[in-house]
Amino acid sequence: MHSSRHGGGGNAVALDPGGFWSDGELRFFHYTLAASIKLVRALQPVMPALTGSAVGRTALLSQFSARPWALSSEVALHEMRAFARASSLDDAFHALVHGPRQQGAPAGTTPGRVVIGWGSKDKVTLPRQAARAQALFPAAELHWFGRSGHFPHWDAPDETVDLVLRSTA
Repeated sequence: MHSSRHGGGGNAVALDPGGFWSDGELRFFHYTLAASIKLVRALQPVMPALTGSAVGRTALLSQFSARPWALSSEVALHEMRAFARASSLDDAFHALVHGPRQQGAPAGTTPGRVVIGWGSKDKVTLPRQAARAQALFPAAELHWFGRSGHFPHWDAPDETVDLVLRSTA
């Protein structure tokens, strides 16, 4: 979504984007995600055991996945290791919490097509925020991932790839 505001070109796909929250939703996002980031980092020594069981994946990933028990233990472990060592995670989190909210783009002002994909079971950027996104980006196409949480690439990987490829071709 930011590429439109900063002069980027072409088609864009945003998956469960931030910045469309109310003040209360932003506070919820801030506190719950800050706790999740600290927890993922602190649990790295036992992460193989946690991600190795359906119960562990469910306890650890329910905020981000509609069906965390269904994720493979390999994907879950890889993702939790990557999050813990991502050098840009803190900066991205800070920018989402303290940066400007989405400004939008009037119809006809984006250099290409804008598609917003949203998980119908997202617990991070709540589904009701999609209406705000559409109001700010009235020309955008909204795609609902029916059985997906915040990370459609976890819950609906084939559908996510298809959406990105179709939308950016």
